[in-house]
Amino acid sequence: MSDLDYKNDLKLLENGPWDELYVLTNHWVSDLQFYRDDLKFLNHLIEKYFIWLSKEENLQMIKELKLGLQETNKMVNDLLEKVSKHRNRLGLLVEDANRKDASVIIMEHEHLEEEIIRFVSFFRLNRKETFKLTEYIMESEELSTIIRG
Repeated sequence: MSDLDYKNDLKLLENGPWDELYVLTNHWVSDLQFYRDDLKFLNHLIEKYFIWLSKEENLQMIKELKLGLQETNKMVNDLLEKVSKHRNRLGLLVEDANRKDASVIIMEHEHLEEEIIRFVSFFRLNRKETFKLTEYIMESEELSTIIRG
């Protein structure tokens, strides 16, 4: 995208479409809530198998994975808070499009979009690692035979 196109896009945003950005932000909140719930599941998965571990290397890998999931959980909660505040500001712009802080809200929106993209990438990496590690540990600790009885 050229600088000229970017400036034209920002000019369009100066006068709205605030209602469309508000709806988009609602989608962001919904998606982030889904990721937060998925993180709860991943933490539960780890906790369920953590008690069966006997190999020190597996314990260490799980501890590192839990730290990554805790960081991801902190990120999603932080993003949910930021996006919710941003959505409230956009709601004010929908009601009064002549607000003086419109340009700040545009920059904030763009920044949040970039943060969400980074978060989703980080989340997917952690999720993939969680399943990969869980599978490895179940095989190396022979948990599948213990759990099945």
